[in-house]
Amino acid sequence: MLSVKRALFISGLTIISIISIIIIFTTWYTVDESEQAVVITFGQATETVTDSGLHFKLPWPIQKVEVLSKETYSLQFGYETTKDGEIITKDSETKMITGDENIVLTDLVVQYKISDPVKYLFHSDDPKQLLHHATSSAIRSIIGSSTIDEALTDGRAEIENQTRDLLVSVTEKYDIGVTILAVKLQDVELPNKEVRAAFTAVTDARETKNTKINEAKKYENQKLSEAQGEKDAIISRAEAEKIARIQQAQGDVAVFNKLYNEYVRNPQVTRQRLVLETLEEVLPGAKIYIMNDKGETLKYLPLQPQQTAGEDGKKSGNEGSGKKQ
Repeated sequence: MLSVKRALFISGLTIISIISIIIIFTTWYTVDESEQAVVITFGQATETVTDSGLHFKLPWPIQKVEVLSKETYSLQFGYETTKDGEIITKDSETKMITGDENIVLTDLVVQYKISDPVKYLFHSDDPKQLLHHATSSAIRSIIGSSTIDEALTDGRAEIENQTRDLLVSVTEKYDIGVTILAVKLQDVELPNKEVRAAFTAVTDARETKNTKINEAKKYENQKLSEAQGEKDAIISRAEAEKIARIQQAQGDVAVFNKLYNEYVRNPQVTRQRLVLETLEEVLPGAKIYIMNDKGETLKYLPLQPQQTAGEDGKKSGNEGSGKKQ
């Protein structure tokens, strides 16, 4: 009888200890700054916690906590990266048909955030799988309405934007509490190597064409700038010459008017002064000889500017020689 009571006591003590341990370890939880938590009471979400730090709740199984990240998630479509960094391609996902009935291999990355943790946990059994299916539907729809040329060359950005818009529409309809941030195509290529090489050559040719066009435009802009600068310089010089000539003409007019006024007051004096001034300007540069009726030189008038001593000496010598003769 005593052993039975002791066994019951030990069992009760063990149960109480287990319950106490459960209470101790399940009545608190921590939330990091990059995390958010949902408190679930008897299977129903009752509270969303976004403040970081230590928090308390009722012990399990009354309440439990689901902690989710606030950071950006990445969904890889068409491939998978292992923990070792190895990339595994999923051909069944990447193979698609374009609008002009060509086959392309397409993989992409969808970046998203959990905007409503309650909806993310309770509006679908597997929100990641649902988002994966929505991504597959969106990209196949957009690729199916695009041409092979757009998918492989300059239409990639438009395909990304259209896929993102369609995926946003689908996720809003499913209401699974996620916000799509971006859709980025990783690889879009052809399954056939020869065709792939041909499209690569076309892409390279287009890039070369664009490079040449840009270089030509740069050269054109440079020459236009030089021509414009030369044009402005010519116009500037012409304007300066115009102003100078106008000012010179105005000065000449002013001198003439002043001279005319003097002439009106004293015609005879002014006329003589003009003759003398003209002679002063002309005669210093002239060689004048006075000759008689027989054609012989009578006397040399030194009306030229005064010469240097050496020249005067040489000239005197020559004249002396002439007199002796």
